[in-house]
Amino acid sequence: MTTPATTQPLVEVRDLEVHFPVRRGGIGQPAATLRAVDGISFTLARGKSLGIVGESGCGKTTAAMALVGLTAATGGEIRIDGEPVSAARRQRMTLARRVQLVFQDPYSSLNPRMTVGDALRGPLRLHGLHTDDLDRRVGELLEQVGLKPEHASRFPHEFSGGQRQRIGIARALALEPALLVGDEPVSALDVSVQAQILNLLLQLQQTLGLSMIIISHNLAVIEHLCDDIVVMYLGRIVEQGSYADIIGQPLHPYTQALIAAAPGGDQADRTAATALRGDLPSPLAPPSGCPLNPRCPHATDICRTERPALTPRDPASAAPYPATPHLVACHHA
Repeated sequence: MTTPATTQPLVEVRDLEVHFPVRRGGIGQPAATLRAVDGISFTLARGKSLGIVGESGCGKTTAAMALVGLTAATGGEIRIDGEPVSAARRQRMTLARRVQLVFQDPYSSLNPRMTVGDALRGPLRLHGLHTDDLDRRVGELLEQVGLKPEHASRFPHEFSGGQRQRIGIARALALEPALLVGDEPVSALDVSVQAQILNLLLQLQQTLGLSMIIISHNLAVIEHLCDDIVVMYLGRIVEQGSYADIIGQPLHPYTQALIAAAPGGDQADRTAATALRGDLPSPLAPPSGCPLNPRCPHATDICRTERPALTPRDPASAAPYPATPHLVACHHA
């Protein structure tokens, strides 16, 4: 988080949409549209880190899949290093050199029939990198994530969950990407191991100059790694800004509820968490107006009929990066 930003963002997301047709009912019934991601925009500077938070089903993982080209965008645009991102197979090879994904489950993301060395040699061979001395490069990658070169001959089942996640990170680093996307990178790990992996990611960011996008529901993870935060609800961004702004002065009722529900808050703050009524609505039938209005205690008539735009606010803030605008989509922020 100390690498200075340049004027050209590494990641530019403009009005990104990812929609899925869903057939429901009997034969002849029209298909519905699931708006998993419904027009989000953000940028990420080189060497910086961005956290995307929200409840399960808010669209944050779908946005990550679109970023790495594993899910096709329905609309909008993603640019990494100024180049458009596409899910087309012929462009995946080029994209893989710029952006890599660290999966949530460190076991299912590794082939149980391949040794660790084979898993790391695969992308190097495919891209023609370090072909003169693959074993040396594999050893370097393992040491970079806190393992030993001799671990290359072992299979995934011989490692603990934290060690398997280190292997997944090593594989993501093999092609020397500029951007690392972590989809809940520590949620499947024991609590005692999570801090080790978070510290490893922070160390790698500082030594390699990586940019990172971290998908998480855990605000403690975001606090440890991220400069800026995007809060998503029902496929849309409801608030975004620097970590200091979002945590220090949350403006959207949904953001306030997320913070109040996080472990460590005092009981007075936690009362706000109970203010939201019911569960997340179905993205197949989102509410009209503000998507939070059926659950929000502050909702008025305008909230039920008019969708609020994501607009800038100018709160007093001690944010370390004051150039990051604080945006919120709420009629009563």
